[in-house]
Amino acid sequence: MKTFYTADHHLHHSGMELSFGKIVETFEKPERAEIILARVKEVGLGPILTPQDYELAPIKRVHTPDYVDFLKGVYEEWQAAGRDGEVWPYSWRHRSMPPIDKAPSGLDARLSYYSFDMAGSITATTWQAAKRAADTALAGADAVLGGERTAFSLCRPPGHHAGRDFFGGYCYLNNAAIAVQRFRDAGRSRVAVLDVDYHHGNGTQEIFYDRADVLVASMHGDPDFEFPFHLGYARERGEGAGEGFNLNYPLPSGTQWPEWSAAFEDACRRIEAFDAQALVVSLGVDTYKEDPISQFKLDTPHFSEIGARIAALDLPTLFVMEGGYAIGALGVNAVNVLTGFEQAGG
Repeated sequence: MKTFYTADHHLHHSGMELSFGKIVETFEKPERAEIILARVKEVGLGPILTPQDYELAPIKRVHTPDYVDFLKGVYEEWQAAGRDGEVWPYSWRHRSMPPIDKAPSGLDARLSYYSFDMAGSITATTWQAAKRAADTALAGADAVLGGERTAFSLCRPPGHHAGRDFFGGYCYLNNAAIAVQRFRDAGRSRVAVLDVDYHHGNGTQEIFYDRADVLVASMHGDPDFEFPFHLGYARERGEGAGEGFNLNYPLPSGTQWPEWSAAFEDACRRIEAFDAQALVVSLGVDTYKEDPISQFKLDTPHFSEIGARIAALDLPTLFVMEGGYAIGALGVNAVNVLTGFEQAGG
């Protein structure tokens, strides 16, 4: 299995985040990708390749041009306003406020417009890192389109919380969605997304919610108690042409393997019925029992079983790295999914 990776991910590092009333060291840090890369090397998963530098066009097939321009230029604008340090939004629209259909002109108002939380800041080089993460996803998709049965895009920063025109949850560009659109633009008429991250991929849902050509299935913490809240309920099934093509499996705190795997199996069966021509897996391993910001109880051997079941779908498959913050077990858990896939004949 080819792994796509770039050290450019180090260009993004929010030094801290606001977590349950405290300012703490960010959980989403460069160490994560390096730990996974070390495990890829240790098990001899396959060649490790650097993605090419893609044009912006594939990114703008998913994200709005104004949002892309905002991400590219907001740090310089922040500095021009005489501000030091990292760029942070601090105010968001309340549900009682009337909707608006375009970005405001002021810097802080636009930060609010294009974001939904304070999980991650924008640094001087966040854009470069996010762009290279998208390149990493595109390179993996192109490898699969070129005939590889599977590939692993070791993306950082992650992406599944980023929507068409907003960032949050450590995510700036939606790497998995960009890869999905790459498959569609290459002629794969139906593409499935299987999101196994602990947190709901609200950005991926938003991007494909009204489309019948992309099936999105996600198992995650119930939004009544878990980030990103407000989205991820089972009743959210898509709209318009996309009705029935968005599948959410919200699960309670403390969910263990039997309950999680039952939801996972149902999602896999729905993907089989969808008759997809390619599969993109949003690979989060924060379902692990010792993850510091998650509440499920999966154990290390379960990740091999996840990979084996995905292999049984018998689809051209791209794995795109998302979350996972239990540093000690991160590399083993993530790579167990990949080796489980390969050992099952994927």
